[in-house]
Amino acid sequence: MLENFSEDIITLRGEEITVRTGKMPHVDLRFYAENPRIYSQVWRDPEIEPTQEAIYRELIRAEHVREHLIPSIRHNGGLIEPVLVRQNVVLEGNSRLAAYRALFAEEPEKWSMIRVRILPDTVTESQVFSLLGEFHIVGKKDWSPFEQAGYLWRRFNKHNVLLDDLKSEVGLSKQRIRHLIHVYGFMLEHNETDQLKWSYYDELFTGKRFDEARELFPNFDEVIVGKIQSGEIKRAVDLRDELPLVAKGGSKTLKKLMDGRLDFEEAIAEAHARGAGNLSKKRMEDFRKWFGEDDRDEDIKSSSGEERNAIKFLLQKIHDRADGLLRKHFKQT
Repeated sequence: MLENFSEDIITLRGEEITVRTGKMPHVDLRFYAENPRIYSQVWRDPEIEPTQEAIYRELIRAEHVREHLIPSIRHNGGLIEPVLVRQNVVLEGNSRLAAYRALFAEEPEKWSMIRVRILPDTVTESQVFSLLGEFHIVGKKDWSPFEQAGYLWRRFNKHNVLLDDLKSEVGLSKQRIRHLIHVYGFMLEHNETDQLKWSYYDELFTGKRFDEARELFPNFDEVIVGKIQSGEIKRAVDLRDELPLVAKGGSKTLKKLMDGRLDFEEAIAEAHARGAGNLSKKRMEDFRKWFGEDDRDEDIKSSSGEERNAIKFLLQKIHDRADGLLRKHFKQT
């Protein structure tokens, strides 16, 4: 049963697509298991699709559904933004559908019909993912990095979309896209589905900090993954700040960490004891090297307008702060 339907147009990849907007019974709709947010929250086995009931139970437990969506829908008497549907599957708006079903359980007659925007059946899965990317990466950008990475991984590996095309679709650099795809793939290979652990693996593969360690110890990544998954490495920030100190120069400390003679905290303590821990000094050295490159002159020469004024403002701030630190901590005698 459909109510008050009218036609509208959406544009996707330069193509105008006719959609129908109106109301329909939400009991006729299904959650979209391939939606990146659902995929990251509900899928336990990549080969076994979760049931509709499992998806509903997971979504209804989410704080934003209970604390925001349900009260908002109840207050407004319905949806402000309709859910996006293709072939009775809710591609965009699964949390809203879960909230509606919770309200329906309380008042079936009032909440039986939901506002929908229906895509033609001919819209492909690749077009669906492109549309979701427009919503959540280019547009409101409300996906977590893990969800963004999952989306890009499947676009690249399942839909065979090239990096150049992904760059055009989502507005991220090819380097960033390549990094997200790699980290997500690495997590899949190691059966890591907890998106709260994303930042650990993101740090593990950011930059070239651990390239030398990987050359010296081919099992480096496997050892670190084991320590992440066991909880021995308690914080992602320790991968960023402490592990580079342990790994620096292929140290003896790193060898002890790799062969199990030291746990992670013991390796950090030993690295600091051998004088590897002055992070402030290292960061200043890194900044000085970057700041002293000839490219900085080219950056200023090629800037104009507001950008040039902003650079001048920042340079003055850096100058003032450096001068203040020198006068405060290194007074002339």
